[in-house]
Amino acid sequence: MYNWLKTALLMAAITALFGALGATLGGMEGMVFALLLGGGMNLFVYWFSDRLVLKMYRAREVDAQSAPDFYRMVRELAQRADLPMPRVYIIDEAQPNAFATGRDPQHAAVAATAGILQTLSARELRGVMAHELAHVQHRDILISTIAATLAGGISAFANLFMFLGGGRGRVHPLAGLLVMLLAPIAAALIQMAISRAREFEADRGGAAISGDADALADALEKIHARARSIPLKTAEAHPETAQMMIMNPLSASSLQNLFSTHPPMAERVARLRALKAQVRSHGFPEPGSRSRMR
Repeated sequence: MYNWLKTALLMAAITALFGALGATLGGMEGMVFALLLGGGMNLFVYWFSDRLVLKMYRAREVDAQSAPDFYRMVRELAQRADLPMPRVYIIDEAQPNAFATGRDPQHAAVAATAGILQTLSARELRGVMAHELAHVQHRDILISTIAATLAGGISAFANLFMFLGGGRGRVHPLAGLLVMLLAPIAAALIQMAISRAREFEADRGGAAISGDADALADALEKIHARARSIPLKTAEAHPETAQMMIMNPLSASSLQNLFSTHPPMAERVARLRALKAQVRSHGFPEPGSRSRMR
């Protein structure tokens, strides 16, 4: 509940930042323009983000015939989570990683790299895919997409208004420069906080779906040990997609890691290990119980 409240507050903050930036640089007209721009960007991303990112990563769709074990695993976990069967994709990349995309559970897709299929045991892979389905169940895909779009829009909007003269003299040049520099940084920090909160929730939700918190913890440790030494070229070229992955795919030398969208690995693993005691004493909530209560 805390993480959901935190996410809502952060989403409100990044939306307010977008509007405030518009008002600062262009008055009432600027604020209206900024909010319309943000709405238009989100509308486009809402409908087309899944196709864009899957194409970007050259993901190939698989089915029960082309990848029987993997497809069967996702289908079983989706049933446990009380979710529609998502489309299933494999990305021909060596780095072990995975992500979910799609605007809602009825239009969701999950993707795993060839590297993760080769690196993890079936039990560990099951924990990872349960994590991705938890993102679908919690509608995190939409939340993170909106946050990323607004963060990118704030940066573009700041540069646009400075290019047009900083609001036609309404803003002191020094103040305008500070806004142009600081607003995108603030947006990136808010986006980072949103993504981190959702990752913790997906870890817990994935452990609930699979019923095996240790499997996901083991998988995260194994991915962490290998992923940083194997580049994922598409993620390096499009770092805005890094937040979608179960593990930060960017190289350790990348400046993007200053604004990492993933929580510290040690903390994620420690929280998952702690869930083991909870399972023994109380058990996990039945997968899909959130959706049935609505």
